Amino acid sequence: MSLVTLSIIIFGLWNITLSVLVFRMVSHYNRLTEGVSTHTLKESLEKILDAYVKNKKDIAGLSQSLTRLESEGDTHLQRIGIVRFNPFSDTGGSQSFTMALLDKGDNGVVMTSLYARTGNRWYIKYIKNGVGHDVELSKEEKAAIKNAK
Repeated sequence: MSLVTLSIIIFGLWNITLSVLVFRMVSHYNRLTEGVSTHTLKESLEKILDAYVKNKKDIAGLSQSLTRLESEGDTHLQRIGIVRFNPFSDTGGSQSFTMALLDKGDNGVVMTSLYARTGNRWYIKYIKNGVGHDVELSKEEKAAIKNAK
């Protein structure tokens, strides 16, 4: 292979490499200036910075909203426990029940339905920190609270 042929091959490879690099730079510049009428780099960078600042504010607002929702979520009912039982010997089956509805802090209510042949009675007791608030709880109500945890 002659020196001229070798020089042409090297020059051709160099030309191809430079063409690829220039094409990549032009493509990158066109992406940066997309949507800008005058296609100046300064305007494109300002547009990108404006979008960055807006996104940063949006993320900060979303973070505050998420923190608020998480703290509010602690007070929503999250745990449910149910215990069925038969309080009277003259009725068949376990048709009476106690249901505990508690939040993350074990605060909420216990609803008890006592079924008898003469009717159905409902009782509601408030629960604070997993125990009855100013009332004594039955063993079924305590079991429902335990099931809810």
